[in-house]
Amino acid sequence: TYIIVYADWCGPCKAIAPIYEQLSAQLSRPNQISFTKVNVDTQKEIASKYAVTAMPTFMIFKQGEVVEKVQGADPRKLQNVVQKLAAEADPNSSSSGFGGSSSSSGWRVGELPRGYHDVTDQIDVKGLELLNADIEFGGVRGLFEDSKPSGLLKGKAAEKPAKDWVESDTDEQLMLFLPFQSTLKVHTLQITSLPPAAEDDDEVPMRPKTIRIYPNRPHILGFEEADDVPAAQSLTISPEDWDSTGTATLSLRFVKFQNVTSLVLFVVDGDGEGERVRLDRVRIIGETGEKRDQGKLEKVEHD
Repeated sequence: TYIIVYADWCGPCKAIAPIYEQLSAQLSRPNQISFTKVNVDTQKEIASKYAVTAMPTFMIFKQGEVVEKVQGADPRKLQNVVQKLAAEADPNSSSSGFGGSSSSSGWRVGELPRGYHDVTDQIDVKGLELLNADIEFGGVRGLFEDSKPSGLLKGKAAEKPAKDWVESDTDEQLMLFLPFQSTLKVHTLQITSLPPAAEDDDEVPMRPKTIRIYPNRPHILGFEEADDVPAAQSLTISPEDWDSTGTATLSLRFVKFQNVTSLVLFVVDGDGEGERVRLDRVRIIGETGEKRDQGKLEKVEHD
C-alpha cells in the first residue's frame, strides 16, 4: 500500500498530486498494490503514529510495516521508489500488462505528443463492447494489448500468427464502446490496421477510412442510432496517414474531449471497395484525471 500524507493548505502537496494520481493509475493492482491519501488535518492520529513531520510525506507499506518513507515534493524520487517496489511486488507488470502506460517493454508507436502519455490502461475492460465483429478473429480486448501486433511479426513467428486483430462481419462497419476508469482528457487516437497483401482485393480486409467519435455516451450506440446522433468529431484517414507500422496518429479537437468518461468509435467505412475492415490496435493518448466511483475522496485505489 502506498500512502501520501498531505494537507489542503500545503502548496507542494498540490504540486505533487498529479504525479501521485498518475502513479496510482499506472501501477494499482487489485488486492495487491493500492494507493491511498491521508489528510493530516482530519486524520491526525495517523500522522502522529508514523511521526510525519513534513508534508507531503509518502509511505510505502508491506505486510503492515513501513518499508520506505519519502518526504518532500520530489517527483523523480517518488517515481523511482514507487516503480521499483511495484516491480518487486508484481514482476510481470512491465511486460504483460493491459495497455500499461508504465510498461517499458510493450509495443509502442513513435513519439507521443509533447506533454501527453498513453492512457489506454484507463479503459475499463469489463465494459468494452464491439458490434459487427467476425467471431472467427480476435476479441475486443486484443485491440488494447501492449504486445506487438502479429501482423508485424516476421520469420517463423509470422507463419502461424495468433488472430489478435478484429475484422468486421456483415459489412465494413464497426462500433466500439470504451468506458474509462478515470475522467480523461483525450488528445490523440492511434489506430493500427495491418491488412495482408493479396491479389484479390475483394477478399482482403480494408483499413478504416472514416471514424466518428462520440464522447461520454452511457452505452454503445446502434448503427442506425449513430446516424441520428451528431458526432463530436469525424475523422477521415488518408493513405499517407498510415506509417510503416500500419498506424495512423489522429489528433482530436482537444477542447471537445476535456472530461471524457467513455468513447464510442464508429468505423463508418473502409479505404477501398472491399466488404470488411480490419483493426489491430487502438491507443488513447492524453491525460488522466480523477478516478471514477472512488467513494471517499481520500481513496484513489482501484476497485
